[in-house]
Amino acid sequence: MPVNDIDAPQRVTADQLVPDIPGVIFQFQRDHDGQLHFSYLNGCSTTLKNIDRSLLAQNAGELMEELIGEDHPKIMSAIERSARSLLPLTTRFRFSSRKGHSRWVAVSAKPTAISGGVQWNGIMIDISDQVGEEQRLRKLCDTDPLTELPNRRKLMLHLTNAVSLSSRHATPLSIMMIDIDHFKRLNDCCGHLYGDSVLTQLAIQAQSLLRCEDMIARLGGEEFMVVLPLTPLQQCHTLADRIRHTVSVHDFGMGTGQVTLSIGVAEYRCGEPMSILIDRADQALYKAKDAGRNCVCLLR
Repeated sequence: MPVNDIDAPQRVTADQLVPDIPGVIFQFQRDHDGQLHFSYLNGCSTTLKNIDRSLLAQNAGELMEELIGEDHPKIMSAIERSARSLLPLTTRFRFSSRKGHSRWVAVSAKPTAISGGVQWNGIMIDISDQVGEEQRLRKLCDTDPLTELPNRRKLMLHLTNAVSLSSRHATPLSIMMIDIDHFKRLNDCCGHLYGDSVLTQLAIQAQSLLRCEDMIARLGGEEFMVVLPLTPLQQCHTLADRIRHTVSVHDFGMGTGQVTLSIGVAEYRCGEPMSILIDRADQALYKAKDAGRNCVCLLR
């Protein structure tokens, strides 16, 4: 059979394909005077919906700042680096419509030096679902599933950073080690569901007394740690006693006074290993237990 008799697939032009791809193809230019404009912009209609393309073609600077918002400085820095090195522009940012809807967009573009400045040919793709899944997995990795507090892994990363900042800037840093008194007895007497409720309510009670820069995390079982940057030992001790008292008078479902805490506090000494700081707080915790529980002890 002659080749010409075979039904050939229908040819499709680029102009027919572009409006249906899951992204936006663009040609973007930055002039020597810093003015930005899109000479070509086409693709997924949902991404470009309600955007004034004619304004982007004339002067994209102000509209880009409005649509990108707090990510704008990061994008402008990436554009500057790409323009200077003529290396590909690869980044992602949050894109906000004028109706307040926010989406995550990934950009990949190749720069070329032209007589008027630098020109990029590239593509933008909506990656909101991917970013949402990344955030979900990160939360699973960093969060205690029962109390929704940071877990041990997240805590240790945070404490490492806090110790580094304290050492570098010679600022105070204190920690608390918290243990629920006779928690096994609570579980045995009232059941594990009640024990879970106590842990969850304790997390809420303690967090309500902390500043936004403080972190309380569940180490495991009935043990928690609180990291308090810019906090000297005596101030930490006072706050720890407030937490202890608040919990002791809270009704966890069986009347007040049924749940109490032993708390050990310690302050970071500049230059010491983080493990020594944790060990001193641990020793202070056992000192509180030996003193009869439902109290706060410190080690200087």
